[in-house]
Amino acid sequence: MASQWPSVRSALLLVLASVGAFVAAFTARIVFLPDVLPIAATEEPQSSWAFQAAFLLQAIENIAALGLVLVLAAAAAQWAAQSRSRA
Repeated sequence: MASQWPSVRSALLLVLASVGAFVAAFTARIVFLPDVLPIAATEEPQSSWAFQAAFLLQAIENIAALGLVLVLAAAAAQWAAQSRSRA
């Protein structure tokens, strides 16, 4: 029972890091680039640097969200394996 706490702590640390990266990138994109869309097919012209920054921040958000999903899936698989081995 005591051997599972380091894995829980590391999974929680990865979850918090993923959430922190997502929130930081999302906040930066909303605060600094509120009217810029990270897609090139817009009707009004956008500056190149703003488009590239919005695209980069959106990519960071997507990577952080995927990391969160992967960490939660791995934690659920580990929990299921431990509960199956106890039964």
